[in-house]
Amino acid sequence: MPNSLNPFELLARRWQPSERFVRRAAMTAVVMAVVIVVTGGAVRLTQSGLGCPTWPTCTEESLAPTHAMGINGVIEFGNRLLTYVLSAVVGVVILAARCHRPWRHSLTRLGWIQFWIVMGNAVVGGITVLTGLNPYIVSSHFLLSTALLTVAVLTWQRVREGDAPPRDLVARPVRQLTWVLLAATAALIVIGTVVTGSGPHAGDAEKVHRIPLDWQEITQLHVDFVYIVVGLTVALWFTLRAVGAPAATRRTVVELFVVLLGQGVIGYVQYFTHLPEVVVGAHMFGSCLVWIAVLRVFLAQRERGREPAAAAPDEPGGPAAEVPEASAAASAAAGAQDRALAGR
Repeated sequence: MPNSLNPFELLARRWQPSERFVRRAAMTAVVMAVVIVVTGGAVRLTQSGLGCPTWPTCTEESLAPTHAMGINGVIEFGNRLLTYVLSAVVGVVILAARCHRPWRHSLTRLGWIQFWIVMGNAVVGGITVLTGLNPYIVSSHFLLSTALLTVAVLTWQRVREGDAPPRDLVARPVRQLTWVLLAATAALIVIGTVVTGSGPHAGDAEKVHRIPLDWQEITQLHVDFVYIVVGLTVALWFTLRAVGAPAATRRTVVELFVVLLGQGVIGYVQYFTHLPEVVVGAHMFGSCLVWIAVLRVFLAQRERGREPAAAAPDEPGGPAAEVPEASAAASAAAGAQDRALAGR
């Protein structure tokens, strides 16, 4: 019965976006996830963290900042408004994934995960203000933004794949080395938040509680992990080359290495120039690029084909049922890599 249809199904009957539209929507969500990190950093670096001293309104009497609050109130409130833009973009991803034919439940699910992370992080942002920029809450706010970026990148990748079970393009030991690289990069980012929480940029001109650690010593630990990540990246590239991994897979490792070099240069510049705000902001942007690059390295080591069941009802066995011609060659390459590693 038409009356029993939910709003999503009703919309899907009237609008079927192209795969290109879905792909662009997913990429826009990735871009907005990076933008929200950078603008959040701008709030802290301009000492606007308490530009709006309360939440969810800007003051006890006003939803928006008043003229007396100056530029700091505008910056903080502007960052809050960007959350609505981000929510709208994620909403488009959800609707596009739901209305696309054939409907892929996995994409819709990833879109909703993004939505709930955005909502949860908005609450954490409010708690950050209400606790006077508690550094631990500030760190969790950034890490949730990184989680959003992770899901956004996964969504973008899944749009370009099918729904068949993933098939490795490299041998299991290579995947394990990549897992170590992924974990080391995640640790690098977490340590970076500790540097932020103990460093000089507290987020407000007033006295703000800081993590009671020597930020220079934590910075040295952060640098140590940079060397670990760079070393693992180089080791992974040589390993992929030795086992004859696909060129596209090796290329993502080269891209990661280039991003790491750029981020390292920015890191040293900000340290020796005593943490100027613009350079610190560039370093935050670089951290997003590093994480995206690491995720791409991980995702490039497996593929998903199209499942026949994913074809639309009016397209028996449609194009979604076709398996990429490269699948057999990729499977043979993976087998050859396993035998090569076994013989070493």
